[in-house]
This record gives sequence, structure tokens and C-alpha cells, in this order.
Amino acid sequence: MATAVAQKKYKKIIDWIIWIIGLVIVAGGLVVIGIHLYVKNSLPTIEGDLTVSILDEDVKVTRDGAGVPHIEASNEADLYRAQGYVQAQDRLFQMDLARRQASGTLAEVVGKSAVESDKFFRTFSLRNAAEKSYDGYSEEMKQILNWYAEGVNAFIDEVNGTSKLSYEFKILGYEPEQWTPIDSLTIGKYMAYDLGGNFAVQAFNHWALQNFTKEQVEELVIEYPEDAGTIIQANLENPVQVAGKINADLLPHEFNGSNNWVISGELTENGKPLLANDPHLGLGTPSVWYQMHLQSPEQNVSGVIFPGVPGIILGHNEKIAWGVTNVNPDVQDLYIEKPNPENPTEFKYDGNWEQAEVRQEPIKVKDGKTIDYEVVVTRHGPIISDFIFEEEQPTALFSMQWTALESTQELEAIIGFNKSSNWEEFKAALEDFKAPAQNFVFASTDGTIAYKANGNIPIRKAGDGQFPVPGDSSEYGWEGYIPFDELPTVINPEEGYIATANNKIIGDDYPYHITNYWAPPYRYERIVEMIESIEIGSIDEKTGKEIKGLTVSDMQAMQSDKKNLYAEEFLPHILSTIKKMDTEGKYADIITLLEEWELFDGKDEGAPLVFNLLMTEIQNTLFEGKMPEDVYEMMPGKFQITDQLLRDAYAGNEGVWLSEAGGVDKVVYSSFEKTIEKITAKFGGTVSKWKWGSYNKLTFDHPLASASDFLAPYLNPDKQSVGGSRVTVQAAAEDGEGNVDHGASWRFIVDMYDPSVAYHLVAPGQSGHVKSKWYDNQLSNWVFGRYHKTVINGDIHKSYILNLHGE
Repeated sequence: MATAVAQKKYKKIIDWIIWIIGLVIVAGGLVVIGIHLYVKNSLPTIEGDLTVSILDEDVKVTRDGAGVPHIEASNEADLYRAQGYVQAQDRLFQMDLARRQASGTLAEVVGKSAVESDKFFRTFSLRNAAEKSYDGYSEEMKQILNWYAEGVNAFIDEVNGTSKLSYEFKILGYEPEQWTPIDSLTIGKYMAYDLGGNFAVQAFNHWALQNFTKEQVEELVIEYPEDAGTIIQANLENPVQVAGKINADLLPHEFNGSNNWVISGELTENGKPLLANDPHLGLGTPSVWYQMHLQSPEQNVSGVIFPGVPGIILGHNEKIAWGVTNVNPDVQDLYIEKPNPENPTEFKYDGNWEQAEVRQEPIKVKDGKTIDYEVVVTRHGPIISDFIFEEEQPTALFSMQWTALESTQELEAIIGFNKSSNWEEFKAALEDFKAPAQNFVFASTDGTIAYKANGNIPIRKAGDGQFPVPGDSSEYGWEGYIPFDELPTVINPEEGYIATANNKIIGDDYPYHITNYWAPPYRYERIVEMIESIEIGSIDEKTGKEIKGLTVSDMQAMQSDKKNLYAEEFLPHILSTIKKMDTEGKYADIITLLEEWELFDGKDEGAPLVFNLLMTEIQNTLFEGKMPEDVYEMMPGKFQITDQLLRDAYAGNEGVWLSEAGGVDKVVYSSFEKTIEKITAKFGGTVSKWKWGSYNKLTFDHPLASASDFLAPYLNPDKQSVGGSRVTVQAAAEDGEGNVDHGASWRFIVDMYDPSVAYHLVAPGQSGHVKSKWYDNQLSNWVFGRYHKTVINGDIHKSYILNLHGE
């Protein structure tokens, strides 16, 4: 009896617990549904009719199945207004964040965590340079910038104060301010920063001179300038503090680069040129690129642009196509400035004290006090060393001269590209593209293929851009730029193709200095290897058909190629060391794994996991503990330097760094043992189960995800196992933790036989809205090398039509 009563009692308690749990689940479900509906409510309108009062006439916006907007306008004014409006629909938060980061106003909406970033970009003076550049634009281009801003502001006015404002603004608790032409130009200057800097090279080399022997420094500098004794002495006698002064997290990515190539009709199946391009930039959500098609009576152009900027920077029209890679020239110089002890805003120059410009740049901080901040600008450029002295005034500081801080008018070039119909018109437009310097490849329907480097690349009075130079003498500095007509150029070469991959583009007899920090040649060499492997007239072993020339499919396969020519060079040497040192046969199975590897960085292969992590471990073994962490982070060309040390050592010329570490065999073998220990700890000891893709994960993080563990799984697309590495044509550079956050930010192929169609990939997707069908729908396409077609003439497949009406 008592037992029965107890059972009823317990059953009632259990029923109550189940009821409470169910209530919690229901309540939680309702909260999730509520959040979902709240976020979804800010999705932009992409179908139907909308009134946009700024338009003079109606505009048709058709989004295709990939979410690409095709804008048809009857006049130029409405075309650019609609471009601004549509970009803001899909990417307004990204646009606002970009202008704030580049302008140094992030702390105003993010809080004190962004103060350091704001100080950095205020000092780098991107917005100030944008303001100077605006004054140099033609009235026509100023009008385009203003039309575009009108379109962005029409959308801002429409959503501010309503539930249609994108959820990110609500999370941070602010509304976007009005867009201005200077905002667009500032974003352009930021891209010049991301693609065209070498000040960190000089800062590191300056630090190295103070802390290492001459022999050590000579091996750390790509080409040590034997005739630069006066410059070296000036660096030694005037030390500027580097360690602890530069946030390496704010520096451009070491592997910012790209692939591009163009094939003559002589080598293609249909007799017309093919062009391929895949710029390598940071991978994030949303993409750094926004794909669009712009059509008016004056133009019909398609491609990509940075959100916040009008026009199409890379792409094609009905007559021509173009693409870029980064030249990565030396366009930033540091000067050792000597401040006046009596007035720290005066600096010595040719025996006199010169007053520097002092700009007051107060930094507003969300939920905090406004921070007083000064930017001091010498005749050479802004002081980038700390200028607020906590203890005593330093006797030497760095200022920076940079081509992008001058008045430059890249938008003139971009609009010129869009409307060009042949090489001569395109080349004339290119002359206005001053910063960043790029390797442009070109193709046209008339059969022309061409290449030209562009941009302002300085001619120095002394030095070669590897060390800071004295700022107190007129004997140093710039005396102009390499003339446009003397920059490297190739038109219709006999080989029938042109390719660049950030590799060295000049011969030893080229009369001007561009840089010493070219990318390793492996991607370029593999591209050439693949192009030249096509034997026209031979029989394809797979299909049994005659090969009549290269096709779009061939270009797509090339962009996803994962052959590792880096391993082809170094693996035989490394294996010889491992075999020599592994006297007990401890690593026999791993040696077999490496020996049987066919040198492709496939995601299901185990050998790339060992080789790629080993090459990073070798440089860490040599350098990591020899300098402060932040200095090591900013050390330029770690792989090139390490590779050359290994190359020399295996050729019998072992240098001081390897000798002092015990010799090449000891360094390589100890690094190998550390690598295997790390792999085993993470993936187990069964070598046959090791896979590169288990470590190498394609990552597209949202900027808000890093600030919130709660938001991260909601905003970040799922990581994907992926092949490739930093040296393969399918570039996939990981961050040291296996997160592939740098690689092909856009893939593009166009066949000039029918330039009304092109093949694109913009991962993770077109939209910046987490509830959009186009938020991350192209993620798997990145992994598997799939593309979507974009047409500029004819019917648009799977269309969503939005008609914009003026009042």
C-alpha cells in the first residue's frame, strides 16, 4: 500500500517535471521563432514594385538564380542611383563597417575594443587621402559618386527607424548615417592599403639591425643591399622602437595575391581568347566582392565591385574582359625623423626645423569618453610611431610616405574600363589607376590579349625600399614614378598566353626597382605547366576525342588545381634528411606516405598534412623564439627566407641561422618530430586515417561572430574540408590553426567567343543577410569548383524582378 502511494507521488512529481521541461522547450521554441521572424523581417524586397523618389525614370532590377542583380536603367544617373540602392539592400552593414574601419570610427559603435584600430587607421590617413582625391576628380566622376550616394541614402532613409533595418545594426544599437562620396573613396583607399604595403618590411628590418648580427640580417633580407652603408648606419645610430608598437593583426595578409591568365585564340577550341581570374583575399561573410550587371544606353558591363563603390572594377562587357593580380610593389617608405627637443611637432630637414601638420582626430567611444588623438604629418607623411610619449620623448620616429596618400582617381579608370571596347581605350583608362599597382590581363573579341602593370611605383634617390631612410636630408626620398609607358607590358605574345601569379614579372635588365618580395613562383609555374600540357590535335585519353584547344572547362579545372610544386622542389631533400636521421625506422610508415604522394594537396590525402605543417614548423624552429611575438608576426617573407636557407644548405652552403640551430638535418628532423607529435595528438596515431581536409577547413567568419560565442554558430557558415594550400593554384592559406581564411575570393572565366556569358563564383554568397537564400549558397561551389553563369544579353534564368519607380 505504501509502495503504491509512493509510486503515485513519484509519478506526479515526474509528470510535473515533464510538464515544466515541456513548458521550457515551448517557451524556448517561441523565443527562437520570435528571433527568426524578427531577423527575417529585415530581408530586402526583391520582387514587385517600389517607389524610390530620387529616380528620374523607372529602373528594372532582375536578380538571377545566384542572387546577382541585373540593373537596367534608361540613363546614367538612375543606373548609379540604383546600384547604390541595391548594394545597400544586400550589404549595408558591411558597407558601413568598411567605411568605419577605414575612417577610424569603429569605436563609436563597437566600443573601446576598437580604439586601437581607430588610432591605426586615423594615423594611416585613408579618409584624409580620400578627401584630397575627391578634389582631383572630374565633374563627371563627382556626379557618379553623388548619384551612387543618393541611391544608398534612399535605402538608408527607407529603413532607418523601422523593422526593415538589418539586424546587425540592432545588435550594436545604432543606425547608419548618410552615405557620402568620401565614404566610397575611403573604401577604395582601404583596398589600396590591403594590397599595396611594405612599411612592415622596413620596420622589421630596422628592428633586426638593432638585435641581430650583420650575418643574420643578411640572411633575413631577400636581397641585402651591399651599397647601402649610409642607410644601414643611419638605422643603427637612430633606433626607433618597433616591438610593442605595431598591431600585427591590422597588417595586410601576407598572402594577398591572385592568379590570372589569358589565352590567345590560337590555343582555344573556338578561336577566340579565354580569360580567367581569381583574386586571393581574406575569406569572410559576406564576401569582399559584390557581383552586379549594369546596363544603360551608354554601357553593358558585368563583374564585381567592392560594396560601397560604384561601377564594376573587374569583369567584362560585350567587347572586352579584364582581371588582376597584385604586383605587391614597394610603395611605402619609412623615414627616420628627428623631432625638435623643444617642440616635438617640428622635425629636422636639411639643417632646419620644419613644423609638421597636426590634425586633431578625437575618437568617440561607445559607452566611454571621447579620446583626444593627434595625427602628425611631416613632409614625407604621417608619423606612425607612438606620438604620445608616456615617459620621455624619443630621439627618432618613423614617418611613412605612401603613394595612396596622394590624390589619385581610380574611379576614373574603373568607369573607363566599363565603357572601353578595345585595348587602346582600356590602356588609356588604366593610366588613371594609380593605387594599388596591379597586374592587369586583358582580352577582347577582336582577338587581342595583353598584359600591363599599372600604378605609381616610386623611383628612389637612394635605397631600394628595404630599410628606413634618413628623414632629415634631401638626399633621400622620391623623384617621381616609373613612367606608365615603361611599366611591364605584353601584347599578343608568340607563346599564345600570358599568366601572372604575383611572381617576378621583370628580367634582371629591367631598369627600375619594383620590389624584392615577389611571391614564390610555384602557382605561376603550375599555370604555365597546365597550359603547355594541352597538345592541340592529340587524342584526349579520357574522352577519346581530338583536342582542338583549351575550353572554359579547362579553365575551371585549372582554377581548382591542387598540385604542390613547392613539395616537388623540397620533399626529396626533406625525405633524405628524415631517412638519414630516423635510424630506428620509427617513422617508416610516414616516410612511405610521403614517398607515395603524387604531390596533390587533396583533402583526403595524408601527405599534405605532414608536408605543409612541417614547412611552417621549420620556420618556427628557426625564428619564433628569437624575437618578440609581435615582431615575429610582422616578419615579412618568412617562407621565402626559410626556403632560401634550406635551398642553400642542401646545395652545400649552410648559413648562420641553420648552423647556429644545429645544422639543416637537425632543424628539419626536430621540426618533423614536432609536426608528427602535433598531428598524432590531434588526429591519432593511425597514419592511414590522416587527411589534409581534417585540418584544412574552409572558413567564412562573420565580423560579429568573433565578439559573441552565441552569434558565431548562427552567423558563420559551416566549415568545409578543402584541398589546396597557400602554394597551389587553388589557393587555400590557413591561419596556423587550420582555418582556411584566405584564398580565391572570386573566380571568373569568360570566353570571348560569346562574351554575353561569363562564369562566376562569389563565396559564400551574394547576400549579407543570414536569412537570405543567397547568404552561403556558393560555399560548396568553392570546394567543388562549381560556377554559375551570368548573362548580360537575353533572358535571365530563375529571375526575381523588382521595379523601382521614381515619384
